[in-house]
Amino acid sequence: MMRRLLLLFLPAALALAGCKEAQDPRVMAREVPERADDFVFENDLVAGRFYGEALEGETTSPGLDIWVKLPGRLVADEWYAKAVEEPGYYHHDHGGKDCYKVGVSLGGGASVPFIDGRLCWPATNYRSGEILEVSPDKIVFSLHYPAWEAAEGVPVSLDKRVTVEAGSYFIKVEDTYRFTGADSITVAAGVKLHGDQDTIVEKLEAADRIALWEKASDQGSEPEDGLIGVAVVMPEADSVLFSGELDHALLTKRIPSGGTVSYQAGSCWSKGDMKDAAAWFDFVRKQ
Repeated sequence: MMRRLLLLFLPAALALAGCKEAQDPRVMAREVPERADDFVFENDLVAGRFYGEALEGETTSPGLDIWVKLPGRLVADEWYAKAVEEPGYYHHDHGGKDCYKVGVSLGGGASVPFIDGRLCWPATNYRSGEILEVSPDKIVFSLHYPAWEAAEGVPVSLDKRVTVEAGSYFIKVEDTYRFTGADSITVAAGVKLHGDQDTIVEKLEAADRIALWEKASDQGSEPEDGLIGVAVVMPEADSVLFSGELDHALLTKRIPSGGTVSYQAGSCWSKGDMKDAAAWFDFVRKQ
């Protein structure tokens, strides 16, 4: 009888153990309707967000907004909750903050069509999204941007798939473009150049990665004495472009309709484990 009782209780005990594991995730991602339809993601090292429909008109941009933070626990839900009572809460340092300026740009790692030397911005922010896969150490989500006219007679739509894994300074991004009116288009993935922030730019030795080290680009709420590292790695990129005129560092790839541009976008904060430009650039070289 005792052995039978133990066998009966074993599944319950395992379930409780599983619940305990589920209570301590190292990744998260979700839509944030309480804050202008942001779509936020986070792991134990990095955090960021993409802008949603409610923010259109104020900031209509596909760019990745970086949130810097100390390594360790997840903080985004706490910051959003406290911002409801204290607007701008996450612009102040609570073991990290939002001190990165995106505007109409690729921010800390996104892509758009690159046609006739022009970055062709979507007409909207993401309009729908869903979680595709979730575990304590990995989460995958997708965001959808409705079709816009990237060039005359070339309507383009974007489906973005993002993988966030624990223990990584990089997220994996797969941007699939569908279009008509052209056999193929060039897509550029990259980062905003904040020219007035003493930005250090590295092409590194490889032609498939770029890295930046700079002062915080948004210090409107309080001074920021930490520095930010940003990087994009695109295997099999066709070209690398650093353009002061476009205010971007770019990696380009030509694709047919339905083709996917795959890259990794990374970031760090000097108040965490990555203390200086040399450490960050060396890390990106090995990524």
